[in-house]
Amino acid sequence: MQKWNWRAASAVLLLMTIAFGAGFAARDASIADAQDSTNLPILAEVQNLLREHYVRDLPDEKEMEYAAIRGYLGALDDRFTFFIDPPVAQSESDALAGRFGGIGVDVKRNEEGLIELIPYPDSPAERAGVRIGDILLDVNDGQLQVGERLDVIRQMLRGEIVEGEENGVTILVIGPGETEPREYFILFEEIRVPSVIWRVLPEDPQIGYIQIKSFTSLTPEEVEEAANSLKGITELVLDLRDNFGGLLQESIEVADMFLNDGLILIEEDREGERSREAIDGGPITEIPVYILTNSQTASAAEVVVGALRDNDRATVVGQTTTGKGSVQFIFGLSDGSSVHITAAIWFTPDKTPIDGVGIEPDIPMIPDENGRDVELGEAIRRIQAMRVTDK
Repeated sequence: MQKWNWRAASAVLLLMTIAFGAGFAARDASIADAQDSTNLPILAEVQNLLREHYVRDLPDEKEMEYAAIRGYLGALDDRFTFFIDPPVAQSESDALAGRFGGIGVDVKRNEEGLIELIPYPDSPAERAGVRIGDILLDVNDGQLQVGERLDVIRQMLRGEIVEGEENGVTILVIGPGETEPREYFILFEEIRVPSVIWRVLPEDPQIGYIQIKSFTSLTPEEVEEAANSLKGITELVLDLRDNFGGLLQESIEVADMFLNDGLILIEEDREGERSREAIDGGPITEIPVYILTNSQTASAAEVVVGALRDNDRATVVGQTTTGKGSVQFIFGLSDGSSVHITAAIWFTPDKTPIDGVGIEPDIPMIPDENGRDVELGEAIRRIQAMRVTDK
């Protein structure tokens, strides 16, 4: 069986905070056929009546057109089929590719509700002096509003790289225990966002740890790099907590790295049912694997969980996953906007439907109220106990 090869298609990624990630299959924009507006005669009548009689100024035509598209798609009652306007579509495309213009930081809200910065290694932000845990106070002299959404803040810290121009952003930060804020003007650079981080666990040097934060076009090569760097380990913890998903094909390739054979998933679309099989195997097909999940493990991440669990390749520790069992095709439109269309439902290799249900862990865990990593601790204990039993 041939692997899917959709990387050549133009890719667009849904912002992870909007729809729990998705099992995305990117499609070329040219696939979408333009239709003549005359097949919506009542809409045309309303447009004409508004132009003739509406007492106030109408929004511009493009804004009205976008609103009509959103209403049209809303009638489907499918929250994963929707329209995205051009600026957000471009940002999503950059995120899916794993590269974008920016200063190279992620942001999170701490227990006090403050915005903490997490600079990527060797990023413009880190080189400027921004440290992990610095609190973001302001962006561009007053642009940051109290209670601003994290996705909006991330967008503030990104921008275009224009040759010959010093495009950048001014940020005001303060570190833990500091009394005076620090201000930096940081130029935008192309940022490669790591979707995978890995290490040998300090609690047990025989256990490797790989965390996949999302499934981008870079993820398979990053997982392979991680596996090659962790040579000599005897067990592996695969952390898929808070992974909202991403590209479906890339999640299939990652699952294949753990399997010598067997099904990865079953897909059902308008043409019928198809099976996706492990065909290559990879560098992690033998050692025991424990997968960490939580309620934010979704879609493409759930593909990996289901594939490894149903093929008896992994033990799942944590909480029941999100339950995002559908696949969206993403079509780029002529003005740079895009439309996401639910095109298939997928099932785990045992034909288990997960949409709206999720995947239950083999070892259920209750999250610790104080933020202790009880799931990782339990996986380590289980691995160490297994070693004793096997002797």
